[in-house]
Amino acid sequence: MWASDRASAVPGSVFSLMDQAMGRARAAGMPVIDLSIGSSDLHPPEVVLEALRDATRDPATYRYPMVSDTRPLRVAAADYLHRRFGVEVQADGEVVPLIGAQEGLAHLLLAVTDPGDTLLLPDPCYPPYLGAAAVAGLNVVTLPLHAQRGFLPDLDAVPDSVRPRVLLLNYPNNPTSAVADLAFFEQAAAWCRARGTLLVHDNPYAELTFGTYRAPSALQAGVDGVVELHSLSKTHHMGGFRVGFAAGDAGALAALTRVKGAVDFHPYLGIQRAATVALGLPEAVGRVGAATFEARRDALVPALRDLGWDVTLPQASMFAWARVPDLRDSVAFALQVAENTGVAVSPGRAFGVSGEGYVRLALVQPPAVLERAAQALAGAVGAVSQV
Repeated sequence: MWASDRASAVPGSVFSLMDQAMGRARAAGMPVIDLSIGSSDLHPPEVVLEALRDATRDPATYRYPMVSDTRPLRVAAADYLHRRFGVEVQADGEVVPLIGAQEGLAHLLLAVTDPGDTLLLPDPCYPPYLGAAAVAGLNVVTLPLHAQRGFLPDLDAVPDSVRPRVLLLNYPNNPTSAVADLAFFEQAAAWCRARGTLLVHDNPYAELTFGTYRAPSALQAGVDGVVELHSLSKTHHMGGFRVGFAAGDAGALAALTRVKGAVDFHPYLGIQRAATVALGLPEAVGRVGAATFEARRDALVPALRDLGWDVTLPQASMFAWARVPDLRDSVAFALQVAENTGVAVSPGRAFGVSGEGYVRLALVQPPAVLERAAQALAGAVGAVSQV
């Protein structure tokens, strides 16, 4: 009786259903291999952990952090963007620390939109995007992502009558692992500026790239009318620390700062210190983690192809996005596979209508475990009803 309309509008989580299915598998005595959640199983660099340990012994970190306390992290973020992408942003006014990029996106939408405004959102997409849109009371217009276009949206197909307040993009992409080049972001930024639309780019996988590929930043298309969200959860394996930053358009970030000032303080000062160290590390440190995920990709993708599944070799991210032949109900399929084999994958339908027929597998286990998971899937796929 107490739920608000906005709370009721937040979609339910398929991942809770997957958790229940894994519980039933464990109760049946099966070992569980969880490939459904994209949480890095690697450890943060030791120097980052040492910075946090030192901070916990410093009483000066126990108080509420103020805006002025965030400046070292803002400077480190601005330096990282310049070093990595050649992007010039001002630490004062064009960078805002976040308690994780997911929190940042939800507050950003509250800061730059009003209820009833239109959010242009790719389909499939990371499910919390839909929850953030529901909390903000937004009208969501979807942009289908298709394999034929490399899972890039066709902005030219958007009718002129659609004037979104925000276009939200995410490359390297979750769930599809698709990548975009700088020309795409330049086109998207120009498209948005012509319509008075804020371009928001969620970029948590910027450093989880494979081979010679390096992901660009949307900010390379200019900071005017562009906000990019960065997270230390994936590239620095700091998911539980809940820390990231937003950078870009000063007006949008001023609005975000105003909203955040009403609902939260900033990350714990010790976590800010750890994040500051992490952002200053040489690129080679991050490449170690990327190489680990690349080796896992190279173990899993051929095994999935041997099952007859259609999988593009990812150039980035920590996921494999696989089309399963004749799959018509990916949620039922994923639940049955988890219960019958103990292998948990994410159903494509959890990410949107265009995700049906696919499953997402997270590269969060060592290669040998991923190969065992594929073997278990091979034995179960024919027995599982694909209804």
